[in-house]
Amino acid sequence: MKQIAMSKQTGKRQRKWVSQTYYHIMMMPGMILLLIFSYIPMTGIIMAFQNFVPAKGISGSKWVGLKHFKELFSNRDITLLIRNTLTIALGKIVLGTLVAIIFAILLNEIRVRWLKKSVQTIVYLPHFLSWVILASVVSNLFNLDGMVNSLLSGLGLEKANFLGSNSLFQPLLIGTDVWKEFGYNSIVYLAAITAVDPNLHEAAAVDGASWWRRVWHVTLPAMLPIIMMMAAINVTGILNGGFDQVYNLYSPKVYETGDILDTYVYRVGLINREYGFGTAVGLFKSVVGMVLMLSVNWLSKKTTRRSIF
Repeated sequence: MKQIAMSKQTGKRQRKWVSQTYYHIMMMPGMILLLIFSYIPMTGIIMAFQNFVPAKGISGSKWVGLKHFKELFSNRDITLLIRNTLTIALGKIVLGTLVAIIFAILLNEIRVRWLKKSVQTIVYLPHFLSWVILASVVSNLFNLDGMVNSLLSGLGLEKANFLGSNSLFQPLLIGTDVWKEFGYNSIVYLAAITAVDPNLHEAAAVDGASWWRRVWHVTLPAMLPIIMMMAAINVTGILNGGFDQVYNLYSPKVYETGDILDTYVYRVGLINREYGFGTAVGLFKSVVGMVLMLSVNWLSKKTTRRSIF
C-alpha cells in the first residue's frame, strides 16, 4: 500500500512538472539574463577588499581587507552623504507612495471611460522619459529666468534660486521625482482597488457611511497588503537617492544638501579611479538594503499575515 501511495505521489509530481514545463521555458530567457547581468557580476564584490588595479585584475590586485570600509566610516563627509541620501530617498518614497495611493483612489471614482483613459495616459507618460531629458525641462522651468520665477515675479514675490539654494534643492528633487513617477506607481494600487468587492461598498453606503469612511474602512484595508509589498520593494533602495536625477541637476553650489552616496561614488570611484573604495560603498548600500527588505518582510508577516518571499 505504501508503495502504491508513493508511486501515485510520484506520478502527481511528474504530471505537475510536465504541466509547468512551458512556464519554466517561458521564464528561461529572463533567468539567463538575470544570471548573466546580476549574479555573475557579483564576483566583483571582491574588489571591495582589494586595492584594485584594472591592469592586474582581481586575481593580481593586492588584498587590503576592511581598509576601504574603515576609510568609509572614518570619512568626515560620510554623515552628510548618508543624511542627504536618506532625506531625499525617504521623501521620494513616503510622498510618492501617498500621492500614488490618493491618485489611484480618485482615478477610480472617474466614471467617464475616455476621460479616465486620457488622465492615465497623461500621468503615465513622464515615467518613460529619461532624466537626461527631464533635467533640461526642470532646469528651464526652475532657473532664475524660468517660467516658475517669472510667475513668482508676476505675483509680486521674490525670485527663488531653486537649483542653487541648499534649502530648496532637496524639495525640488523630491517634488519632481514624485511628479515623474506617481502615475506609473499608481497602477498597482488601482489594481488593488478594482479587486475590492463592490458589495462591501454598497453595504457600507446602506449603513450610512460617507465616501471618506468607505475609503478609510473598506478601500485602504484591502490595499494594505499591496502597500506593504511596495514598501518592502522601495525600502531596499533607501540609500539610492536617484543618481541620474541628482547628477543631471546638481552643482557644487548644492553639494551640502544635494550630494548623495551615488554621486560621491561616481566622483571617487570612477573619476578618481579608486575602484576598491567605490565597490566598498556599493556593498555597504546593498547590505543595508537587504537588512531593510528582510525587516519589512517580517513586519508584513506580522501585520498582514502575508510576505513577499
